[in-house]
Amino acid sequence: MAGSLAMTRTLVHSGLLVDASGARPGWVFVDGGQIVSVGSPDESPPEADRSIDAAGGYVTPGFVDIHCHGAGGAQFQDGVDQALAALSAMRAHGTTRAVASFVTSAIDSLVASIETVCVAMERDPGLVGVHVEGPFLAPGRKGAHNRDLLRHPDRAAVDQVLDVASGVIRQITIAPELPGALDAVSRFVEAGVPVAVGHTECDYDTAREAFARGASLVTHAFNAMAPIQGRLPGVLGAAIAADHVTIEVIADGIHVHPASIALLFTAAPGRVALVTDAIAAAAAPPGRYQLGELDVDVADGRAVVAGTDTLAGSTLTPDRALRAVVNDCGVSLHEAVAALTTTPARAIGEQDPAVLASGARAELAVLDEGLLVTEVLFG
Repeated sequence: MAGSLAMTRTLVHSGLLVDASGARPGWVFVDGGQIVSVGSPDESPPEADRSIDAAGGYVTPGFVDIHCHGAGGAQFQDGVDQALAALSAMRAHGTTRAVASFVTSAIDSLVASIETVCVAMERDPGLVGVHVEGPFLAPGRKGAHNRDLLRHPDRAAVDQVLDVASGVIRQITIAPELPGALDAVSRFVEAGVPVAVGHTECDYDTAREAFARGASLVTHAFNAMAPIQGRLPGVLGAAIAADHVTIEVIADGIHVHPASIALLFTAAPGRVALVTDAIAAAAAPPGRYQLGELDVDVADGRAVVAGTDTLAGSTLTPDRALRAVVNDCGVSLHEAVAALTTTPARAIGEQDPAVLASGARAELAVLDEGLLVTEVLFG
């Protein structure tokens, strides 16, 4: 797989162009970090310095992963070089924009990690912000988070996070049933920080209230929350009913059954975001890794907190997620691509919608007929 900066005059041709609008044959011409023009096979493209033949394959916008802890043996919250290494590892699998997810830590440590990632963001614009996944989580649904560091979102804690939030925190996960949580939801939303409901024991009515206050995402659907039941629709029932809510799902064949993923695409069309929730073990050999400060054992693609059977993120890459939802869940290719591009970009307020259109950022993934990434362009 090759990756390259999309700064020179480059033509990608002879493939099927696939984005949220559908699929059609054609070509894409990029220059100076932008898509300059998009055309059909019967239109003549501009002259290019470089040509990429996508015959028999597909051209999509670069993937946007809004929930990723690391990859390639590195995790985002371990420093600038580690953050850049993790992004580089995922870029080889089609990710051109990523949000660095942080598991629970002490508030002071969280603030320091956010400040570190800000430095990494200056060095690589593909890193577009931070996802704060803790500490405002329910102890009974903590998953791979340190229980001792969980806390309620009191005013002082929220103030500390908001002090470093401006333009950096692209989502924060909150369990809305915690004391002070609904007020915290309102405060974060008012400050322009997208709020996700997750790692929660909350019922349908509480989730509905959180969404009414502006919460607009669900963290990894079906995991770390009560399931949908006939008389207890829960978080997912409330999310499906709220048209502004984007629902994350991890399509690794471990976290969620393919039939449940297919149901989600049907129930919430255009609102499913495929995320990796990847840890440092993604795009890396099996063995012992860390998620935050917790030891994690990885074997056969499954990551668990050491000494337990508790899932600890995933080893998923976005191209694998694409293949899974198309091949195992029966989702159409353009819907699956939208769930990796336009939908997550919109969920975190990205100004560029991740589409194949003139004026968009020159971020492209080229895939072969088996949906394996062969080339990535990024600006």
